[in-house]
Amino acid sequence: MTDTVVRQSTWRRRHGATLLVAVAFLIAVVLTIVLGNGEERAARFDPDNAGPDGARAVARVLDDEGVDVSVVRSADELDDTDVGEQTVVVVTSSEQLGKNTLDRLIEHSRGGRLVLVDPLPDVADAVGVTVQNTPVVPDGGIEATCDDPTFDGLRLVVDTAIVYGGGAGCFEEENGSVVVERNGVTVFGGGQALTNDQALRGDNAAVSLRLLGQGDSVVWYVPTVEDIGTNDELGLGGLVPRWIKPGLWVVAIAAVLLIVWRARRLGPLSTEPLPVVVKAIETTRSRGRLYRKSQDRAHAAAALRTAARADAAARLGLGATHDETALIRDLARHVGRPEADVAALIGADAEPPTSDRDLITLARNLSELDREARRT
Repeated sequence: MTDTVVRQSTWRRRHGATLLVAVAFLIAVVLTIVLGNGEERAARFDPDNAGPDGARAVARVLDDEGVDVSVVRSADELDDTDVGEQTVVVVTSSEQLGKNTLDRLIEHSRGGRLVLVDPLPDVADAVGVTVQNTPVVPDGGIEATCDDPTFDGLRLVVDTAIVYGGGAGCFEEENGSVVVERNGVTVFGGGQALTNDQALRGDNAAVSLRLLGQGDSVVWYVPTVEDIGTNDELGLGGLVPRWIKPGLWVVAIAAVLLIVWRARRLGPLSTEPLPVVVKAIETTRSRGRLYRKSQDRAHAAAALRTAARADAAARLGLGATHDETALIRDLARHVGRPEADVAALIGADAEPPTSDRDLITLARNLSELDREARRT
């Protein structure tokens, strides 16, 4: 009993510090999971994201200006949120919006004002707006040259922006505008202005506050992949701008024409009744041309020697299962030549020819040996 107590005391002294560290780490993890309020998030344009691409700074400034900012993270939670005339519903991460979710969002936001930040082509098409291009904004930014007093005198400075067409716009670029309003929905293609990293560039902060702070409250909807219903279709079509699709059709048509053109160059298919009879001499010559083209003299010589041994065994009556040593011995006696000379001609281990001339000489010698075997 005493030895057991001593061993337990020794084990505690050795591993006590490790156990304390492990228990403290486990408690910290549990407290983080249970008590964590989820303020630190990594999604782009997330109002709880304090990183460079987050929008916590804009959200807090709106709150300091008396605008009630509430964050919802699911379509069901958005349906439970009241949307009035003085409510601005801002939606980021539009790539997580399915068709059904988008329809619910538009229907639920009819009483207020809906702002979509950097929507993808399929989302933009659903609200009657088209994606034109993604230009690189010059260092001087884009001036608000529109008649809307909301952005009068402001300058948007971002690295890149999405240009939309199909409605009344502001911050105009070629073929469209960065801010477009259509059917009560505002599409904002300068999402970088909302980020913590670029909010202080140019008049980005003022653009963000005037865009989102026109009411008493802001409902910031950050959809997630769970908001995509089982009936929603996901594919590359929603990620591809509409101007690319005609180009893909042109490429497909050109490919078909190329196939037809190349096929016509080959001419019509020729038919031949089967079975086709090919003469033995033709196959022999064809095989010879293949051997010559590949310069495989050793294989050609082996074929000639194999045929010579088979003919000699048949003439001597040795049968198909003859022994090569006995064949060379009997054939040498039959034609009156030394066994070494006969082995050098028909032996399986004989030296292969090193040139075309040697191969022709071997063929002639084998033919002469066969004639001698027939004469005797």
